Amino acid sequence: MNQARTTSSLAIASLVSGILGWTLLPFIGTLVAIVTGHMARGEIRRSGGTLDGDGLAIGGLILGWLSALVWIVGIIVLFMFLGGLAWLATLN
Repeated sequence: MNQARTTSSLAIASLVSGILGWTLLPFIGTLVAIVTGHMARGEIRRSGGTLDGDGLAIGGLILGWLSALVWIVGIIVLFMFLGGLAWLATLN
């Protein structure tokens, strides 16, 4: 008898959090998407084929890591800009 495959709740949570990380909850949504995405992929691998949703988990991970990269680059640009302003202020 064939068992029905169910979608991992963590995979759904990862994708939803990844979307929220780009819209309503930028920092928290990003962290939740990354953590739940990795947890979902592990859960799906250990399930022995009874859980589905690896694509959802990967989508959440991609959205989460891209958002984290944007945060990191933004912080670096901000510090470089402020450092440049401080350097310009010392030229007088």
